[in-house]
Amino acid sequence: MTTEIDWDNPIDPKPGWTLDHVELYVNSGGTEGQFWRDTQTLLLTTLGRVSGKPVRTPLIYGEDKGRYFIVASKGGAPEDPLWYRNLSAHPEVRIQVGPEILRATARTATSAERAQYWPLMVGHWPAYDEYQTKTDREIPIVVIEPHA
Repeated sequence: MTTEIDWDNPIDPKPGWTLDHVELYVNSGGTEGQFWRDTQTLLLTTLGRVSGKPVRTPLIYGEDKGRYFIVASKGGAPEDPLWYRNLSAHPEVRIQVGPEILRATARTATSAERAQYWPLMVGHWPAYDEYQTKTDREIPIVVIEPHA
């Protein structure tokens, strides 16, 4: 028996600034929260690889030719963020970009794509370069391709 995923009722971050950011974004219908600290953010909803429940995370993004890019930096921690592990296991995701909510498929960028889009993402958040120096892992860029 297949269970329908309730994308409209995801698990949000624990109390703190990220939850405040998500609530502002959602409660305003995306008219507030998209622009944050001189950059732009989207809300990524992944399917928890252990829980099987949708989980929502605010993330900085870049955009090119209808595709969105996010960086799995976790501030330069040695391990990948949970949201990245979730989408690696279940690539079907949902994003909210401003007021627009889209179903999409997410994947890790190829080496060539990463080389092309790393400068774009550093342009949105210069600290990504610093985060890369803090870890031995190559920080992945995720390509999000909305469904037609």
